[in-house]
Amino acid sequence: MGPTHSIGFETQREEVLGERLPVEGDLPAWLTGRYVQNGPGQFEVGETALRHWFDPLAMLRGFRIDDGVVYTNRFVRSRDFEFAQDRGRVRTPFPGTPPDRPVWTRVWQALASEFPDNPVIGVARFGDELAAVTESAVALTVDPETLATTGRIDLTDGVDADLTLGHPHYDPARETLVNLGVSYGLETTYTLFRRDDTTVETTASLTFDDAPYVHSFALTERFAVIPSMPFGLDRTALLVGTATRQTLLDAFERFDRVGEFVVVDRETGAVVARVEADPMFVYHHANAFRDGDDLVVDLVAYPDERAVTDLVLANLRSESPSVPQGDLRRYRLPLNGGRATFETVREGQLEFPVVDYPRRLGRPYDYVYVAETSSKSGASLPTRVAKVSVPDGKAVAWSEPETYPGEPMFVRRPDARSEDDGVVLSLVLDGRRDRSFLLVLDAATMSELARAPLPHRVPYGFHGQFYADDAPTRSMA
Repeated sequence: MGPTHSIGFETQREEVLGERLPVEGDLPAWLTGRYVQNGPGQFEVGETALRHWFDPLAMLRGFRIDDGVVYTNRFVRSRDFEFAQDRGRVRTPFPGTPPDRPVWTRVWQALASEFPDNPVIGVARFGDELAAVTESAVALTVDPETLATTGRIDLTDGVDADLTLGHPHYDPARETLVNLGVSYGLETTYTLFRRDDTTVETTASLTFDDAPYVHSFALTERFAVIPSMPFGLDRTALLVGTATRQTLLDAFERFDRVGEFVVVDRETGAVVARVEADPMFVYHHANAFRDGDDLVVDLVAYPDERAVTDLVLANLRSESPSVPQGDLRRYRLPLNGGRATFETVREGQLEFPVVDYPRRLGRPYDYVYVAETSSKSGASLPTRVAKVSVPDGKAVAWSEPETYPGEPMFVRRPDARSEDDGVVLSLVLDGRRDRSFLLVLDAATMSELARAPLPHRVPYGFHGQFYADDAPTRSMA
């Protein structure tokens, strides 16, 4: 019998509201709050099978933890979702699936920079509002209890940008969200900005002759570090492809140049350094901090653009999938000149690096939690969740046969005396039982404390946040 990972890429249409889950084991008494994860829910629209892992319609999974676990899941009622339900067609150009619209509508969408509003990447708080987010101009607000969609927030308001990234940072010292806006044209512009409850302030604008794809960036107390790697969009091919039903996936390419890290002073907006680096592709950063005249930047690095192009659903569902190898690397960026160097902290495949955020944001740290895929499993999904010591790469992990743990979420104990004093949450897909369960691990030992089985299976998810009752701030970038 082959691996059971393919069920992680199958639609789940059932929505559950406020169901109390059975708990096996003991939840820590101090663990009170709300864990909300975002990710795919529906993998087809009408008769159209969605092509890429970033295409499916978004579904939120929510867990209220307080002397027990109460579970709710709900599709986000975006315009893309409503169009799909009402008409059985794709409304806007998804990363791997073209819209089911007339050619003149597709061309107008390209010229008007109309992006999907299907918020499938993560969640964020804007003031008192909880919202689902993706790489888009808008966030969709939801009721924290029922996860019902309640409204829309224009994320480009006050920012000269077509869209914003789905991975904003939270700066606890300034109590602001820090993010990048993106504009496409003859040049590509990335705009660094910060947003609090009432104001938006632009810090810097960076222009590029090509269109490098940036999914996330690193932040220290003084600097923002933006990876400009030679992988991104052929803008001409993308525009022409609107008539021929080509997509972002078809227009994704490697540029003929070196990579670089752009280091920006967060207060003045000045570009402090452009540090050349060997080409690599990055989705997620673990952390960054200053070390003398260097910046240390820890991230998951892939060799090339196959980190994007191999994530087609046909490949991920197959019995022998081609899984991109992401390694945990530590880069050193000399601020006084010279090229970036790196050492491999831990070889992949691994992803979803999470630290004690935001307490360790921009500071030296000892541990990062990741989801790893065993090369022997033959699966396209992670098979264990690991606590990795940096920079030596030693790890202790939790695993169970035919289970696929999602992104690890570190939750610090309120009176913690050490960096790993807390728990790790992970939403796990159980391939043997065709169900999912919420897993609670001791963050120091990675031993299981408790699990709460769901009444059904939910597709493998992307990113979440834990909002503690006494400190409802972001728990990861």
